Amino acid sequence: MTTISTDLDTTGAVLVLEGDLDVRSTGEIRAALYEHLRVHGSYTGGRVVVDLSEVTSVDETALKVLAAASRRARRMGGSMVLRGACPAVRRMLHLTHLIRLVELERDPIPA
Repeated sequence: MTTISTDLDTTGAVLVLEGDLDVRSTGEIRAALYEHLRVHGSYTGGRVVVDLSEVTSVDETALKVLAAASRRARRMGGSMVLRGACPAVRRMLHLTHLIRLVELERDPIPA
């Protein structure tokens, strides 16, 4: 099951995705991403954040949806960044070579 919610924080518009991101949820994810970009694409200089910290699993189809949304954000003159991608999501991004198409938020360096 996938849960989608929108939140605003000091860094801009944040779309929170939770649960399993797979072929069964790509339609719902695509619709939420594109609506989020439409509504918040010009907010804080066009930067939107997709929070993946509560994502439990992801497949290539869902990653392609994220990459397409990132490309759409750039065409709109903005950017989309993925926040909180767990090691499994990062590994899938590298294995599918989609890492070249998405921006990952850097983890803060511990003090």
